[in-house]
Amino acid sequence: MDADTIYERRWRILAVTCLSLVLVVVSVSSLNVALPTMQRQLNASASDLQWIVDSYALVFAGLLLPAGALGDRFGRKKALQLGLVLFAVAAGLGSLAENPTTVIIFRSLMGVGAAFIMPATLSTITHSFPAHERTKAIAIWTGFAGAGGAIGPVTSGLLLEEFDWPSVFLVIIPFAALALVAGLWIVPNSKDPESSPLDFGGALLSMGGLLALLYAVIEGPEVGWLSLETLGLFGVAVALLAGFVVWELRIPHPMLDPRLFRNRAFSVGSLTITLSFFAMFGMFFLLTLYLQFVQGHSPLAAGIRTLPMAGALILVAPRSAVLVAKVGSRPVMVAGMFIMSAGLFTFLAYAPDTDYAFIALSLVLMAAGMGLLMPPSTSAIVASVPAAKAGVGSAMNDLTREVGGAVGIAVMGSVVSSAFRSSINSDLGALPAAAAERAEESIGAALGVASTLDGAAAEALVAAADSAFADALGVSMLVAGVVVVVGGLVALLFMPPGVYEPDESWEEEEASPDGALPGAPTPEHEGA
Repeated sequence: MDADTIYERRWRILAVTCLSLVLVVVSVSSLNVALPTMQRQLNASASDLQWIVDSYALVFAGLLLPAGALGDRFGRKKALQLGLVLFAVAAGLGSLAENPTTVIIFRSLMGVGAAFIMPATLSTITHSFPAHERTKAIAIWTGFAGAGGAIGPVTSGLLLEEFDWPSVFLVIIPFAALALVAGLWIVPNSKDPESSPLDFGGALLSMGGLLALLYAVIEGPEVGWLSLETLGLFGVAVALLAGFVVWELRIPHPMLDPRLFRNRAFSVGSLTITLSFFAMFGMFFLLTLYLQFVQGHSPLAAGIRTLPMAGALILVAPRSAVLVAKVGSRPVMVAGMFIMSAGLFTFLAYAPDTDYAFIALSLVLMAAGMGLLMPPSTSAIVASVPAAKAGVGSAMNDLTREVGGAVGIAVMGSVVSSAFRSSINSDLGALPAAAAERAEESIGAALGVASTLDGAAAEALVAAADSAFADALGVSMLVAGVVVVVGGLVALLFMPPGVYEPDESWEEEEASPDGALPGAPTPEHEGA
């Protein structure tokens, strides 16, 4: 496909890539709303639920860098098509599962597909748009990423009104098929014209290190943060990731050159995305439980209550690029982080009967902050990576999201569990020891115990559980808010001034044989 054809089709290319992106994001957020239903129908434990969510992120994050590198070598269109096929097949098989373990296995396979899809979407966009439109296209891409996360719960809620939990998996298939067919006709195939050798050593070390790290974070709350298993996994993760850095510094064609982190824009962009998704994923996971277990809403009602977030993201994200052009990347990134933290701090005022208008305020603030932050942070990462390695740059951008999200769910879930247990413990004295031990495990377990009691005892336990969870939710959001504030301060102090986006040199480079527009993006400011 020649460059003129790519230019003429650029908005259709953006539509196909955004559809593919939304499928990946919706599959995460829609599942959160389905968790209570899955817990009942699959007899899943609290640990099972966390693994159903995090197994996807675990594999996704572990494979992002090598999948992005494979896309650079063999073609990003091919990577996108392969990812969509794997994603749809795994979703179909997952819908047939009859126990939590089988769901976890096929969620992991969906993570493999997602690892090929997401890097291919962003790198395809950067190769399809001229420099003066590229920042706007990336802003639209980030807006769809955020909106997909907010739309997912509504989709799931609508399905669960009429069908069982497998419908949340099955709905993915027709949309994946649409993206697959449209992509065959519309999306160009760009790749690294140099065809560098595959970095198998880097792929194995990065996958092993990230898998060990995320496994330790997920299992830490269950087996103990100071247990030999957890400490051993952290040790393995540190050793493998350190080995990855050493390996990448020594080979002539690294999958991800660690020297990129000397670029402050790349480092700050990566950090702010990681910390914001830490807070966002953790918040979504816990808010779903609050809306359904504490406030008693149905899956559909809970999903509808997240819609203000989608609206705010869709409105703010495209306008972020306009602000960046006027004032530079740093002020917009800092403002986004601080606005997001303000939304997190509002959760400190939550009670079991918190009015929905206040909940909507929390979501709008969170979404507005994310909408401001994502476009300049994403552009800072993409602009720091040579165009021929756009797949790896996109994979790094996606990796920050998945690692941040997985760690956020694990850490914030652990904080809620500890705070809930501490808060409700004093209200369990009248229960038999076995019932009390069960009730302090989680809000769902406490309500299950209450259903076995009569009259005043049941009402008292429900009230205690609701109050304890609302308090625990506030504690976890306080932790997340502080983390995001720290990220905002880092951006304020270390993000260089100016606008970060690929410049016109992309169009001046020699086109690759398949019509891509390779080149090296350069930040537009002094000291780049």
